[in-house]
Amino acid sequence: MAAFALNGAVLGTWGTRVPAVMERHSLSEASIAGLLLLMGMGALVAFPLAGRAADSFGAAPLTRVLAVLLAAAFALLGLAPTLTLLGLAIMGLGAAYAAMDVAMNSWATEVERHIGRSVMVSFHAMWSVGAGVGAAGGYLAIELNLSYAAHFALVALLLVLLVAPLTLVPWTSRRRTEPSRSPVFVLPKGPLVLVCVVAVSATLGEGATANWSAVYLVDIVGAEQSRAALGFAIYSAAMVATRLCADAAVVRYGPASVARLSGICAFTGLVLVVGVATMPASLLGFGLMGIGYAAIIPLVFSRAASDPERSSGEAIASVALLGHGAYLLGSPTVGVIAEAYSLRLAFGILAIFALLIVLLAPVLDAGGSRSKRNA
Repeated sequence: MAAFALNGAVLGTWGTRVPAVMERHSLSEASIAGLLLLMGMGALVAFPLAGRAADSFGAAPLTRVLAVLLAAAFALLGLAPTLTLLGLAIMGLGAAYAAMDVAMNSWATEVERHIGRSVMVSFHAMWSVGAGVGAAGGYLAIELNLSYAAHFALVALLLVLLVAPLTLVPWTSRRRTEPSRSPVFVLPKGPLVLVCVVAVSATLGEGATANWSAVYLVDIVGAEQSRAALGFAIYSAAMVATRLCADAAVVRYGPASVARLSGICAFTGLVLVVGVATMPASLLGFGLMGIGYAAIIPLVFSRAASDPERSSGEAIASVALLGHGAYLLGSPTVGVIAEAYSLRLAFGILAIFALLIVLLAPVLDAGGSRSKRNA
């Protein structure tokens, strides 16, 4: 849970300071899109490597190492003085974030199997807690006129001091005893392909909210920078509240029903954000998006970990490669659409993907049935 919180805090902090980075380096929306593309490239390389490393060295020890590396990469991002160094730093941040994401989710599936019931959504709730705290800290830092460089360094130091030691809880991860014969880049196949479509549909919305919600509220709604930070904060708070109770809903109603209702909530939120575009409606919309996206990725990872044809690390990495790859690569795509047309249209396209979650929800049942029976 500490690892998930640390991972979320980094992204939550980054999301609130994107406008400040744009101002400091005189960047357009297209330039930010290019930087986010570099973040996605770093992630795409890290996903499969982390999956293999988790299987070979153990998910728990790998998570501990990557927690420290992620904090260090975040501090370096704030110190980058030129656009070139900023690009290299953000690529490193994307790689560290993605590798830790695969490692900690692999560890979480081990814990879920040990407990014998659905708890993955609760782990992801702690990610949302971290993201919400990071977003709230961003709001406070802006009010105090703290530079994002000092802000990122302070957050990185606090995360290492307060969170990383908690990951030292004793746990023996499973390790592969024989060398893997699979290629490093393992693409999903069979039913996992549709699971990946669900993951992509959700992570596109999550990435757009994390990286563009503040910009949307400033440019489209006309909010001040300090108030614009509230969009991601409310989104994260709604996600936390939903994830804290979603495991019970999964056990009672099954993954498909939970995913179907989640997609409806996300779609409704996007309609408010795009169709009304006032501050109250947008904040309500981001809240509904937080509710809608809350359970999808945890259910996707649980489903991937139960795949009979892949090891846990490889299956999670293959789904993450496309799912979280969309999270990171989708954000620059939003920027390109915003530059060519409008940010409002970019968010409108996300509503179509929310409907895909509703239509494809049944493919997640195979991953949740085992947890439901055990419970």
